[in-house]
Parts: sequence; C-alpha cells; structure tokens
Amino acid sequence: MCRNIHVLSNFEPAATDDEVHAAALQYVRKISGSAHPSKANQEAFDRAVHEITHISQHLLEDLVSAAPPKNREIEAKKAKARSQKRFAAA
Repeated sequence: MCRNIHVLSNFEPAATDDEVHAAALQYVRKISGSAHPSKANQEAFDRAVHEITHISQHLLEDLVSAAPPKNREIEAKKAKARSQKRFAAA
C-alpha cells in the first residue's frame, strides 16, 4: 500500500472531504504510475480521482466499528515515534 495513503476510518471528527480527496489522488497516482498525467490522459485521471473520492466517502459513511474513535493527535504522535525509530536505525 502507498505510504502516503492514511487510514481515514473511525476518527473523531470524521475525515474531511480534503483528506478523502488526497487519499484518492494518491491512489490514482500509484495505480497510473503518474503524478502528473499527460493532457491526453488528464480527463481520465481527473474522473478516476473524482469517482474514487465519491465512493470512498460512501464507504467511510457506511463503515461501523465497535472500537472507540481514534484521536488524531495521539495517532500523529504514534506515527512520529514510529518514524523516528525507523530512521534512527539507519
């Protein structure tokens, strides 16, 4: 999985439209192998990002979890600690 795509479910407050769009954009970039599509492919690229954003929002709305919602600040601290540990070994 692309490291730039983050888990968006079960957060309080819920993922924003911008977060969902950013994840969709990263997904399409990864699948297409292109961060900046050619003019010939721009329409297909944009349509894919739009459709994946839309369906991802539906997915996030429909998911249920028995776990308590995650706190963004705590999760960010955990990610930073993992990153520091991973890069400190190098």
